[in-house]
Amino acid sequence: MTKDFNNLWQKYGTFGILILVAIVFGITQPGLFFSFNNITQIILQSSVNILIACGVFFAILIAGIDLSVGSVIALTGMFTAKLLLAGFHPILAILIGGVIAGAILGAMNGLLINVTGLHPFIITLGTQSIFRGVALTISKANPIFGFNASFTNTVAGKIPFFGIDIPVPALIAIGVALILSFITNKTKLGRNIYALGGNSQAAWFSGINVKLHTLIVFIISGVCAGIAGVVSTARVGSAEPQAGAGFETFAIAAAIIGGTSFFGGKGKIFGVVMGGLIIGVISNGLNLNNVPPYYQQIVMGGLIILAVTVDRLFATKKKGA
Repeated sequence: MTKDFNNLWQKYGTFGILILVAIVFGITQPGLFFSFNNITQIILQSSVNILIACGVFFAILIAGIDLSVGSVIALTGMFTAKLLLAGFHPILAILIGGVIAGAILGAMNGLLINVTGLHPFIITLGTQSIFRGVALTISKANPIFGFNASFTNTVAGKIPFFGIDIPVPALIAIGVALILSFITNKTKLGRNIYALGGNSQAAWFSGINVKLHTLIVFIISGVCAGIAGVVSTARVGSAEPQAGAGFETFAIAAAIIGGTSFFGGKGKIFGVVMGGLIIGVISNGLNLNNVPPYYQQIVMGGLIILAVTVDRLFATKKKGA
């Protein structure tokens, strides 16, 4: 019986939590929470968190962490805004300022981890401050705005679909999640990353290049944060030097709540997306009930502790089975 419950929890636990939380807030705000406009708003607000959570997922999958993603959001947003103001075409600005810059920042994390041999927690804690400092320096601690309106309309706009306006950020988040899901489920790279997270020493003995895959993992995390930086900049209409502050907590929470093991080697992108939506629902529901924003920090911290505890409990039961 316990084994059956464990299997059900692993498969459907996150989705069940999402439904339960939605029902609770639906009861507290029956005429507002389940309205079409509010559901759309939840999906829109969750898009940035889902993007960075998908990247952090890979770092956690190898039993690491990436604390720099919030600062990467700010810095890539700055790069993109600077390129737009310099007259670059929006697509080129997005590719260079968001995707490529995010990949470079992620590669810096990976290279530092490989060269120093330090845990990713230490390296990304340091680069978190460095990247934020660079963002503040190049912006002189001021927001950058006044770029082409076509950029914000394209990246943060809506696309009509059978009479329904779908937010572009949501489509971007879904597209990135599908690509990363394919990588983890259908490619040799994905299998190697899972093996590395399960047991890095065994992975090395089986011929997996541990340093190369560590580098790739942090490049993926950087790219996801870079794309999130572009989306965040487009949504706000300006590049803020303090953008993304504290977002690493929400990204980690989304990944852990979504069933990713903090001890590596276990997790699915689908669960991360569900985790991001759970956080979006909780944030939206608390706002609708006029709960002060800082209480959300307490809720997220509690959810992380609870999720890791549950993961450890089920892992222990599985070993004892």
